[in-house]
Amino acid sequence: MTTIYFIRHAQPDFTVQDDASRPLSVKGRADTVLVTEYLKDKDIQEVLSSPFIRAIDTVKDFAVRIGLSVKTIYDFRERKVDSRWIEDFTAFSKKQWVDFEYKLTEGESLREVQERNTRALEAILLEYEGKNIVIGTHGTALSTIINYYDNTYGYEDFNSMRGLMPWIVRMRFDGTRCLEIEKINILQDKN
Repeated sequence: MTTIYFIRHAQPDFTVQDDASRPLSVKGRADTVLVTEYLKDKDIQEVLSSPFIRAIDTVKDFAVRIGLSVKTIYDFRERKVDSRWIEDFTAFSKKQWVDFEYKLTEGESLREVQERNTRALEAILLEYEGKNIVIGTHGTALSTIINYYDNTYGYEDFNSMRGLMPWIVRMRFDGTRCLEIEKINILQDKN
């Protein structure tokens, strides 16, 4: 059995509009301690991440604590929305969840994000079979992975987790077959 702990990044600094280099906010940096605390007794053997700074920085404290480096996997990056900032992200998100093929001119559809992320996940499941793994990720990318294994997960589920940063989803696999999905709100105990 392989166990993957997907860690949706902590709160980013939204004043930085560049997706790849957007750092964590002060609150986000403080909340990475919650991630480390949650993961400390999970016998993690590998720490992987999207190449985006906020995802790496959310799992870096934990990786350093257990003596591992964070390996970046390019295909775990977040969805590219467009080459410009989207003011009404809610309306855009709804359109994408209604039509998995919908995308802006220079962006990705949810189908493309899902295919890219699940292809990367399946490669990880083969390479690290039987291990406990952490993957630093993003809300939309993670939501498309959940939807792939549980097609009842849709826009309302995505919308309800949008404010949860960090957020953890534990998935257990037998080979590449998903056996269990557990959503964990580590912020709940903090408040």
